[in-house]
Amino acid sequence: MRVFAVAEHRLGEINPVSLELLNFANKIKGDGTSEAVIVGDDVRALSSVLAGCADKVWALSGSQLEHYNPESHADVLLQLFEKEPPDLVLLGNTSQGCELAPLLAVRLRCPIVTDVVGASVEGGLIVSRYIYQGKLMVDLKLNRTPCVLTVRQGVFKEGIELRGEVTELRLTPSKPLRRRFSRIIEPEEGEIDVSKAEVIVAVGRGAAPSLKLAEKLASLLNGAVAGSRPVIDSGLLAKDRQVGISGKTVKPKVYLALGISGAFQHVMGMKDSELIIAVNKDPQAPIFNVAHYGVIADVQELLPKLLSKVEERRK
Repeated sequence: MRVFAVAEHRLGEINPVSLELLNFANKIKGDGTSEAVIVGDDVRALSSVLAGCADKVWALSGSQLEHYNPESHADVLLQLFEKEPPDLVLLGNTSQGCELAPLLAVRLRCPIVTDVVGASVEGGLIVSRYIYQGKLMVDLKLNRTPCVLTVRQGVFKEGIELRGEVTELRLTPSKPLRRRFSRIIEPEEGEIDVSKAEVIVAVGRGAAPSLKLAEKLASLLNGAVAGSRPVIDSGLLAKDRQVGISGKTVKPKVYLALGISGAFQHVMGMKDSELIIAVNKDPQAPIFNVAHYGVIADVQELLPKLLSKVEERRK
């Protein structure tokens, strides 16, 4: 099976989801190939990065491809796919991927599955996704190719190392573009992408009054502060700090859940963390079902003591 992963990049950096797509491709390709596709004006350096996770890299370059444009990118991708037919096309379940995926699916006249969080190749390719706001997971068997998938970020972080061949193609969109690039608006300095943090101190409703202490603890641990939906909805943390189905999926080395009950929607966004430590005064809190270590205690009383111990160790 030929599995093509469409890479994303901005300002000279690969979006980590692009490497995760290749991890996913290598998991399901069978006897086939994992093939990365990157589009831009000069993408040689980025192609080398992708080659470490792919059997082959297609570098599509051209003067009209410097900046992302759904029209130009879909056009040249389809030019490639006409010559090199894919069995599967993978994109990140990002704003860019969710814009490109339906364009490609319509032109390829093929099915599309969005927000994929799992896959199995036993008895045929089966992909998994959540429905009803994360209350149910469904398995979908793909009996038809090609097919376009968008894949949730933070799920397929582990993969194999390869040394793929890079093929460069100079392409030009076949039609005049109706859109043009204007400018990139950078996010404000100081914003943190919690999906990239190795240590996360997550605050729930029960720990909201101690948010400042949680931020101090995260700083001492070189980590980031995140929150459950009630904390986000109350305005204590920005939306991009939310962990869960309606927020971000994270897989840090350490996830410290403070005062988080463990609603299904939240757990689905952090259950694959390497080490989960939960603190909650309710011994029946669902968070303890996924935690590796649990502390039944009032966060308001425990957090100052924990902070003091960490500060003592850091001296």
